Formats: sequence, C-alpha cells, structure tokens
Amino acid sequence: MTPTVHPAPSGGAVPDAALRALNDLLGDRLSIEPAIRAQYATGEAFPDAYPPDAVAFPLNTREVSLIAEICFAHRVPMIASGAGTSLEGHITAPSGGLGINLSRMDRILEVSADNMDVLVEAGVTREQLNHDLRHQGLFFPIDPGANASLGGMASTRASGTNAVRYGTMATNVLGLTVVQPDGTVIRTGGRARKSAAGYDLTRLYVGSEGTLGFITEVRLKLYGLPEAIGAATCAFDTVGGAIAAVQQIMLCNIPVARVEFLDAMQVRACNAWSQLGLPEQPHLFLEFHGTGAGVKEQAELAASIAADNGGQGFQWATATEDRSRLWKARHQAYFASKALKPGAVVWSSDICVPLSALDEAVTAVHADIARAGLLAPIVGHVGDGNFHVLFCLDPNDPAERERAEAVYGAMIGRALACGGTCTGEHGIGLNKRSYLAREHGEEAVATMRAIKAALDPHNLMNPQKIFL
Repeated sequence: MTPTVHPAPSGGAVPDAALRALNDLLGDRLSIEPAIRAQYATGEAFPDAYPPDAVAFPLNTREVSLIAEICFAHRVPMIASGAGTSLEGHITAPSGGLGINLSRMDRILEVSADNMDVLVEAGVTREQLNHDLRHQGLFFPIDPGANASLGGMASTRASGTNAVRYGTMATNVLGLTVVQPDGTVIRTGGRARKSAAGYDLTRLYVGSEGTLGFITEVRLKLYGLPEAIGAATCAFDTVGGAIAAVQQIMLCNIPVARVEFLDAMQVRACNAWSQLGLPEQPHLFLEFHGTGAGVKEQAELAASIAADNGGQGFQWATATEDRSRLWKARHQAYFASKALKPGAVVWSSDICVPLSALDEAVTAVHADIARAGLLAPIVGHVGDGNFHVLFCLDPNDPAERERAEAVYGAMIGRALACGGTCTGEHGIGLNKRSYLAREHGEEAVATMRAIKAALDPHNLMNPQKIFL
C-alpha cells in the first residue's frame, strides 16, 4: 500500500525548546529523521499518511509522564502508537506533533495464576503474552488477528475472533495506568472482578483511541486453557444459509468459541494464499472449547444446524497444527484479498448489527458489491454480528474508490437503521468521524466532547480523531 503523504503543518508543531528538552530526556530515543517519522504516519490499511514532526520511544511510565509534561508546557500534540496495526488512521498526525511509540514498553510485570490476572506494559503484544502464559495453563483470549500491542487493543476496544465467547477488551480489562495530558499519572480499576466505587474510569479510557491520555499499563483477566479444542469448516450453497446457521447456533446457546464467515471470494483468496483447498463456496469456520465430551456435543449440534441450512462436509481440524493453519489463514484474509488484485490497496471496513439483521445486512452488501463491479471479499466474526468488507481498489482509479464509498455508506446506513453500529471493533479514528453523530445523536456526541475538553483542555491528545 502506498499512502498519500500529507506534509506537516507549516512550521511544524514541536518548537525547538521542546525538542531540546525531549532530547535531554531521551537522547537517541528521539528521532526527527524523515524515514522514522514516515513509519508513524499511517496505520495498516489507511490511505493517507500524516507524519509527526518527531517520534519518541519511552521505556516506562515515568518517561511517558515526563514527555507529556514537556509537550503540555509547549502545547505540542501527542499521538500514541504501538504495533501500528490499527485500521482507521488512529496513529496519524494530521496536526503534526510528537509521535510516542510505546512498543519498547514490553514487560510482563506480574502474573497471578491464583487471581487469573496479569499486569503488562502497553507494548506487550498478545502473542508475546500467550507464549509466556502457556506453561502456567493460562491464556488471554482476545484475538483481533494482528499481533497487536495490548495497550493499543485497550485503546481501540479491540475484539476479534474469540469475542463471541470471551467478550471484548471492554470486558477483559480490570484496570489501567494512564498518563494524562499534563503528565499526571492515575491508576484505574483494580483486581476485584466487580466494583461499585465511583465513576468507571477504566471503561472511559478503554476505547478512547488515545484522545484522553496514554494507556501505559493494563491489568487483564486470564482464562484457563481449555481441556479440549475442536475446529471445523463447513461449506454452504448460499450466503443466506451460512448466516441462518449462525443465527440458529447462537439462539440455541451453543457456546462456540469462534464462528467466522467467509464468502466465496474470500475462500478463493485464502485458498490461493494459504493453500487451504476448500470448495469456493460461502463457509463457516468454527471452534469449540471445553471438555472432550462438551466439545463433541457442541460440534454435533452445530453440524446438525448447519446441515439443516444447506451446510455440507463438516471438515474437522483436530490436530493443533491443523487448527493453527486454519486460523492463520483466517487472520491473513487481508493479505490474501490484496493478492487477488496485484497493485491494489485494501480498504478494510467493519460494521456490527443485531443477529436478527445479520442475514439482510450481509446479503444486501453482497448485492451492492456486485452491482458496483467491485472486488470486495466479505469476512466476519458473525457470532456477534460483526463483519468486514475488504475493498480491493486500484489506487489510480478515483471512480472505483467513490463506488466503494457509496457501498460502504449504504452498509453503515442499514446497520444504524436496525440498531447496529458503524464500527464493531475498528474504532472511529479519522475515517468514521462523520458517522458518530448519526449513530449516537448530537447531544450524546456533545457530551463526549465535553469529557474530552475537561480532560484535555488544549486538545493535545491525538487531535482530530473521533470528532470532526
């Protein structure tokens, strides 16, 4: 992907006095080199690049606090980043300023098997954490696909393939360490699994997309590794049959851990990219966690429901390596889609709708894609009504982008009309700001703005994100 690069605001947003103070603090962990700044100008799958004026690489919460003090004193915009896997332009710097990358803050600070929780620095990635936890029989289930940093996942309220059973980051964060715009450090939440003490500041910062403060440490819930895991694929004659099967599986309260939908085009892409060899038909990928007997019972019920809806050939992947290959292929759907159209950029969209509206939503966007003559595979975490369209676009064809925007706008319109949301897990960032008031209403957005103004009165934290 070659994003359009936008120059920093005239004169830059980091005065020399601030640069000197930051250099005194960080030394060679402060960079103004264009090549470094370019790395923090855009996230994954975002079409526009806005480089910061400089990039800082702190090592701990104290350094983040001191950086914030300097920036606050000099009114320098601050933009946090981690692994850079966000999709809606969260880490871009349209106002210039200082990019603050937390990826070197990668220590697992405390694991409590007795309490089934863990305290990590913001730069720890989900794969790093789970690799460290395996020998204790524990795991952290939230899996957005990319090897994202846990601070970034908290900031964007990420979810992913396991959310249908284990919830999202919103339900799995117990507490946070947050550096406020002026450098003040606060700690929210605690180790108790519930509390009625005061405002829930943890939930305020989870999903705030770096607009209120820097999340530097996260305390997370952990889960025991399942005794047994079973995964399967199932092909369907129609998109509607696959979606109907998902709805019935959920209504029957079968505790699936993952249930992913891939349309025929996405299956074709994954076959070519990951050598899966599946029939080029709409598919469900399913996974079940529990005891051996429980997994067997869940799978049999799901297979029966799938068959009733035109499902064919429930194919099992029971060996660990086969399951890993299957889910790796699912996680690489973005790259597989991009390979369908050499030279294309991929614009990854997402919405989430109530389960009762899922069939209509997927079927309608599928028809819109065909009418617009677009190449746009569909894939999604349909167990909770969340799905993505991966628009594969020619970067030199503005008309194609316009057609994609029309399809996407109609998709969001239908989602909002049925009580859904313009984003199930990507967040607002820069891309979706125009939809926020349509979803929540002007009064609710005014309340959000008031919170932002109270906590960040000089609009230094990730400016221009979330709000127009």
